[in-house]
Amino acid sequence: MADKETSRVEAFSDGVFAIAITLLILEIKVPNIDNFSSGELLYKALIKLWPSYFAFAMSFAAILIMWINHHGFFNYLKKIDARFLFANGFMLLLVTFIPFPTAILAKYIDSASVNAAASFYCGTMVLISIAYNLLWYTSAYKRRLIKPIISNFLINKIKKAYWYGFLIYLLAFIISIFYAYIGLIICISLWILWSFLDYSKTKKGKNIIKSNNQ
Repeated sequence: MADKETSRVEAFSDGVFAIAITLLILEIKVPNIDNFSSGELLYKALIKLWPSYFAFAMSFAAILIMWINHHGFFNYLKKIDARFLFANGFMLLLVTFIPFPTAILAKYIDSASVNAAASFYCGTMVLISIAYNLLWYTSAYKRRLIKPIISNFLINKIKKAYWYGFLIYLLAFIISIFYAYIGLIICISLWILWSFLDYSKTKKGKNIIKSNNQ
């Protein structure tokens, strides 16, 4: 029954991630050129959409990596409870919100308001990092919902990664208030690191999810 419950919650969460990542494309609008009288004008109009392409690629990568980590996280769970469901719901709320700061960033990244747009975007990532830490706390604190075969080493490894991630996102937010592009670069760099976060192996590559016979 516990496995069935966790599978249902993960399937629901996957659906929310899929919707959020799909909504991102709605920000990229078809250029409006009268009668498309000139191919050159259309090419120029498409090139001018680069802020939308940039913001779309950033957020697509962000949501994809969030989903990958969310999936890895669920492999740890032996069951769920009400506190976990609320924490997971809060995280999904913020994931569905991502298309809005993405649209703001796309519209104002090439303007005098770029710092405000970037800080709003990075601030959203700070909140999402808090949500992931909350999700981790509701399940991993005293191993409340964690499978007994998961090693303490791996639990502490992921805990530290989430905590350091929050601090770096917070730093990116503060920097983006004054230097928009540096803050965004820090966010992108952190997503690259998240993509290499392994939920099953040590630094030496040895599997530390123990078998029942150990």
